[in-house]
Amino acid sequence: MAESPLRLIKCCVEFQLRERVKAVPKGRRGLYVLYREVAGEKKIFYDVVYVGMATRGMRGRLESHAKRKADWTHFSAFEVWDNIRDEEIVELEGLFRHLYRHDSHANGLAVQKMFKKLKRTQVPINDRGEWPDSYH
Repeated sequence: MAESPLRLIKCCVEFQLRERVKAVPKGRRGLYVLYREVAGEKKIFYDVVYVGMATRGMRGRLESHAKRKADWTHFSAFEVWDNIRDEEIVELEGLFRHLYRHDSHANGLAVQKMFKKLKRTQVPINDRGEWPDSYH
């Protein structure tokens, strides 16, 4: 049996126009990113506006965002494999959004205070950059 190229992601589409939301098949679970297209001098950039997840259907979540007057022009969608649990999708979204909590350029929608599962009481975090020998 051939090995999958990625352990978590089954397939993806990237930098699709907002109008292409209906092309996402119904019922697909995974992560998605909303972007705002920004034209640079020589290159086009995509600023992250929002990182989200869907445990029941990305298309529905994307359509919900499209109905709002949010400031986004493009999206990417990352479908997870069927054996990925909903809790794992939630954890991935939390980790990605955790990265934005101190980003001065991040849109307010993408910012959260802290991913709850990363609280110091649950996951060892050492501010000095030292790694523990064991997590047991």
